[in-house]
Amino acid sequence: MLRAGISRQQYQRLESKGNPRLDTLELIAQALNSELMLIPKDKLGAVIAVLEQEASNETDNPTSEDTNKSLDDDPWKGLLGDD
Repeated sequence: MLRAGISRQQYQRLESKGNPRLDTLELIAQALNSELMLIPKDKLGAVIAVLEQEASNETDNPTSEDTNKSLDDDPWKGLLGDD
């Protein structure tokens, strides 16, 4: 709550009633050192596969210097199309 810069009342309202505004979600994501993303449903499986591969690489070789990753430069390359 404090890192997000929102009041206690606003945070309690969010927890009890839900339905926050987009700017509130962005503040919370920023406070959690996270990124808010919208992923098209038809690409969700591909995004999950990339994230699982990243997690697997970290678990298999946590001391590696990212040299064994197959998608080093751009793990999202081509994932969401050519746009």
